[in-house]
Amino acid sequence: MAGRKGGLSVNAAPFPGHTEGSLEVRRNDCRLPAEGGPFLLTAMSGFAAAVAPRRARVKGGLIVVSFLLLSGCLEMDPAPQNPVQELAPELADAGTTVHRALARAEACRLQILVSEVVEPHGGRPRLRRWGFRTGAEYFYPASSIKLCAAVTALQEIERLEQEHGITGLADAPLEIAPLFPGDAAQSEDPAHLAHGRITVAHEIRKLALVSDNQAFNRLFDLVGHERLNRSMHALGLPSVVINHRLSDPRAIPDPRASAAVVFRRTEGAPSGEAGPRAVVLPARTSTLRLTNSGPGLQVGTAYLRTLGTTASATPGAGPSVETVPQPMDFTSRNGISLVDLQHLLVKLIRPDIPLPGARLDLSEVHRRLLIDALTRYPRESSDPRYSPAEYPDEYCKFLLPGVRRVLPDTEPGRRVEITGKIGRAYGFTIENSCLRNPTNGRTVFVAVAIHTNDDGVLNDDRYEYETVADPFLADLGEWVARRWLLR
Repeated sequence: MAGRKGGLSVNAAPFPGHTEGSLEVRRNDCRLPAEGGPFLLTAMSGFAAAVAPRRARVKGGLIVVSFLLLSGCLEMDPAPQNPVQELAPELADAGTTVHRALARAEACRLQILVSEVVEPHGGRPRLRRWGFRTGAEYFYPASSIKLCAAVTALQEIERLEQEHGITGLADAPLEIAPLFPGDAAQSEDPAHLAHGRITVAHEIRKLALVSDNQAFNRLFDLVGHERLNRSMHALGLPSVVINHRLSDPRAIPDPRASAAVVFRRTEGAPSGEAGPRAVVLPARTSTLRLTNSGPGLQVGTAYLRTLGTTASATPGAGPSVETVPQPMDFTSRNGISLVDLQHLLVKLIRPDIPLPGARLDLSEVHRRLLIDALTRYPRESSDPRYSPAEYPDEYCKFLLPGVRRVLPDTEPGRRVEITGKIGRAYGFTIENSCLRNPTNGRTVFVAVAIHTNDDGVLNDDRYEYETVADPFLADLGEWVARRWLLR
């Protein structure tokens, strides 16, 4: 999400299915598999995870097995002691726009997950949770999926630092080689005021502060399609499907391919530190095939499709566009369940809270880098710099206007800290945030998905973001603040 509106620029071509020598996995299916056979119930980090075998193929003497992991998709808290309570009754005193959205919940694909952090004296912190329609159908995560790339990029930085016995790689200038014939190399970033070069730390700041699409695409090249997805699955987030970049103007022949990346440690390396002057990641091609499954993958009633530039007598005429009179298929597009989206944020901000899957182990320096970028307002950044007129405080914090009705303080250290990553495209608006009141320590995680597209046409840039989604999220933010942050 480079801007507040969706449109033709947010597009991704469908991908092929299973190919020889590849591993195909279908994610997000909240239903039992159609195939026969018993479920195998296994313990995973103290939590129940249902695993159903889906397909096995023999290729070159190797058995390739794909599984449907239902953990995080059964829409119940994985910890038996933390059941998800019904949220709808609790919303009786919420604002008018919230009630309107609840009344049209199925039409607007509304899903809400609220998780209060409970910290008993002398006990281990846990989540007290409320949910509404979580997992009822697919939603397009848009830019909220960028959090996965930021986390995996820092994991990759730490892996390379350990492998080469070095530090400071997140601040080392890097070069991204051409991805395909005719593509251009990338090494410069005018927005980086310090030295005008691309670095992982700077891309993470841009991604978090204003949801920069190019920053996400560069991190996609850094970590690669396969590592990006497998890293998320290893964290116990089985619904993650990341198949494409966001709003990339290039016609990339293989969307799963990643360019070679070279870190130049001659600039920015700690003084006197040994190790290679250049750290190289080769070009990579992923054989991992991931698709979403479950209800709601066909979205809308029609969509606009760009046909390419055409000769026209009108100077400055844009590309030709046609209307396709059928729903848009999101089977091969990016996807993640609301539960997994929130779990990733919890693992980042509160690693002391037990959740399914592996612990997110990041150095404190890198953890604070990402959390700080996800918390700051754009106007508070010194590098890069952003105009408050173009990027107001609520630009990437949809709950903030409502929160300020209850707790209006704007000074750091006293204001409510909102840490998270939003998304907006194709009529979907996603909020995934942690709200903390520093004056009393009360903390609550809120994840929301809502779809506002009354005409049913995708890519026409006629979505009810400002008239429906924004007022709804503001009212929800006010309700959350009164319910959990005041008392």
